[in-house]
Amino acid sequence: MTYLKLLLTAIFWGGTFIAGKWLSINVDPYSAAFLRFLIASFFLIFLTLKIEGRLPGVSPGKLLIVIALGFTGVFSYNLFFFSGLGHIQANQASLIIACNPIFISLCSVLFFKERLNILKIIGLCLSITGALIVISKGNLFKIFDSGIGKGELLIFGCVISWVTYSILGKRAMNDLSPIVSVCYSSIAGTFLLFFPALNKGIFTNLLNYSPLEWTCLFYLGFFGTVLGFFWYYEGIKEIGPMKAGVFINFVPISAIIMSFFILNEPLTISLLVGAIFVIAGVYLTNMPSHIHKQNQP
Repeated sequence: MTYLKLLLTAIFWGGTFIAGKWLSINVDPYSAAFLRFLIASFFLIFLTLKIEGRLPGVSPGKLLIVIALGFTGVFSYNLFFFSGLGHIQANQASLIIACNPIFISLCSVLFFKERLNILKIIGLCLSITGALIVISKGNLFKIFDSGIGKGELLIFGCVISWVTYSILGKRAMNDLSPIVSVCYSSIAGTFLLFFPALNKGIFTNLLNYSPLEWTCLFYLGFFGTVLGFFWYYEGIKEIGPMKAGVFINFVPISAIIMSFFILNEPLTISLLVGAIFVIAGVYLTNMPSHIHKQNQP
């Protein structure tokens, strides 16, 4: 059951790109992000109460970190996410965001003095090359001529937001458990999103959302955020972070497959080649360093 849950988690997270793409057509980014995390926060509070038995208090010093987590991992990430999906295909966005572990590894080297072995360096190069292949649609020189498009830049904003969130999260989880950190950052991000969403006329527009758009919002809030998080950390507890982390590689794969069948987005050669590079790079980057040492002559 653990492996099945982890596979379903990867599928859920891949599906967030499909739901986000649909929402980006008629729902403004502020309202979409606010409603997603309003739904997520509701369920996260009950999940936290079930796991922790209470809602732990937060010291004034940690409160600033929680607000920063809400701003980076919820507010800015989702604004970039929904805005970017309004300009590029869901399959392209999924592969750019799949590079998150690469930049987290780089920042870990800079800020936490972690070491890079040869496999991680190869993985970094492969993933960045794969992302550039996807962005340029197979013509790397095109980037030098016309630059990176608006949609790609917005999705790269997701990567920067998530890397910052992950680095701050390491500090937050010195005192707070993962579920508490996610719950409180979700609440903080929802609060930060409320006023921009209000300015966009969210309460006026609520009645205009279609059943499909409400389904997408619930999917993003519950399946893509709460259940996905819970099952992923449950998997880490049962089989360890290394084995559980392998399933992250299925996220862009599931997004590409679903975008092809549901959104009719084309499967181009450059997309497939880029996907192979990105996924191989992420796999090598996440490979524990002791495996590399064992393989050395």
